[in-house]
Amino acid sequence: MAEILPEDGFAGTLIGRVQTPAGPSVVAVRQDGVFDISARAPTVADLCNAADPVAVARSKGERLGSLDEVVHALLAPIDLQAIKAAGVTFAVSLLERLIEEHAKGDLSRAESVRKELNAIIGVDVTAIKPGSPEAEALKKTLVARGAWSPYLEVGIGPYAEIFTKAPPMSAVGYGAEIGIRPDSDWNNPEPEVTLIVSASGKIVGATLGNDVNLRDMEGRSALLLGIAKDNNASCSIGPFVRLFDATFTLDDVRRAKVDLEVTGPDQFRLRGSSDLSKISRDPTDLVAHAMGKLHQYPDGMALMTGTLFAPTEQRKPGGHGFTHMVGDLVSIRSPKLGTLTNRVNHCDKTAPWTFGTSALMRNLARRGLLK
Repeated sequence: MAEILPEDGFAGTLIGRVQTPAGPSVVAVRQDGVFDISARAPTVADLCNAADPVAVARSKGERLGSLDEVVHALLAPIDLQAIKAAGVTFAVSLLERLIEEHAKGDLSRAESVRKELNAIIGVDVTAIKPGSPEAEALKKTLVARGAWSPYLEVGIGPYAEIFTKAPPMSAVGYGAEIGIRPDSDWNNPEPEVTLIVSASGKIVGATLGNDVNLRDMEGRSALLLGIAKDNNASCSIGPFVRLFDATFTLDDVRRAKVDLEVTGPDQFRLRGSSDLSKISRDPTDLVAHAMGKLHQYPDGMALMTGTLFAPTEQRKPGGHGFTHMVGDLVSIRSPKLGTLTNRVNHCDKTAPWTFGTSALMRNLARRGLLK
């Protein structure tokens, strides 16, 4: 299972969740095995809200087996946290959202719209700081030309786009199927670093996420964002949360590179990457937009930071770009965070979400883990 681990193996403080016969358990992943630490931290939210999360993660616990022996039972490594996402945080994703909007969700028009928008904007948006005087000047120019958009507003304006990706407890983890709606014909993975934030707003670690996106749905109207983003199994997070310690810091997140590979049943292979050093808003700025005095999350938050990746490769001869097929294998990897792998299916064919917050609380109560 070396491919699931970060490039430095077990050197970091890795935590996760495993489905055991007793129920979901918080675990620490170490060289000598995977250890159930639920007696110290019944939920990942409890662990991340602790005064010293790393110390809790290093408590002894009960050995469940080696990583090879429990990998099949891995769950998303978060539980009660709000699952939020930041959109349009890279210039490339800004342009792709504009293309979706102007093409009205029609994949066949994407390439012609891309050329039109590049000509209209006429500047390198990657050099513009959101909320700056230069951004405001560009806004006025585009408004005068009738080219302003909600996506430009959040891409270069003073406020970030922060939305709820999925309800707490609904994310799937490593090895699970991820879902696309059967009525979508233009969609793609969105490989992202996901920040793990405590109730106080402190970033305590990070993991990987796949913010599966239905481009045709969102392109028809920005008001269809909920349908485009929040469907059964459409949020994948994992494989582990890596807590900040001497081996992994916020600066590692700022420099993180995320690689993506999609291998299809049609033998199609797509590769891409995202580089957080090119993000338009610092991770701490995104957290400040998502929570604080105006909006609290007492169980903490998992915040997807957006992606630079926007696939345009032709999947079929005479086709109009990339979209998923049922059976696609999606692997997202970052050197410090490991690999998150999922296979694509339709949302109505993936396992239904039946174990929510109330079920978790009853389970923990029966196990005597609530204090």
